[in-house]
Amino acid sequence: MAQLNDITTFEDIKLLVDTFYSKVQKDEFIGPIFNEKIGNRWPEHLEKMYRFWQTILLEVHSYSGSPFPPHKQLPVAKEHFDRWMEIFTKTTDSLFVGPLAEEAKLRAKNMAEMFNYKIDYFRNLEKNQTNNS
Repeated sequence: MAQLNDITTFEDIKLLVDTFYSKVQKDEFIGPIFNEKIGNRWPEHLEKMYRFWQTILLEVHSYSGSPFPPHKQLPVAKEHFDRWMEIFTKTTDSLFVGPLAEEAKLRAKNMAEMFNYKIDYFRNLEKNQTNNS
């Protein structure tokens, strides 16, 4: 078996992102949500994800924008984020080992928790506004 190395190059980022999202697309639980939302824009989405992770892990500032808004209206709950995180962790562990691989998992976990929290927050806000009007 090949020795696993840490995430160090843009090629590593591409490998991680491509492997992860190919698993996501096929996943019975979260795949349909992603595929419906993204449709035929996968190449564009993957490009954006390469830049996002390159910015976070390699400190090459190629991503700009706010990652949260596109996710705000997704029909997701905590179990969807848990599944996303499970796939991300397994994918990362199968490909890489080292401080940046650990950092990637930590960042993914924090992001999943934050997105989940914010989606809940906006849902409750909308529910309360509907109930109060």
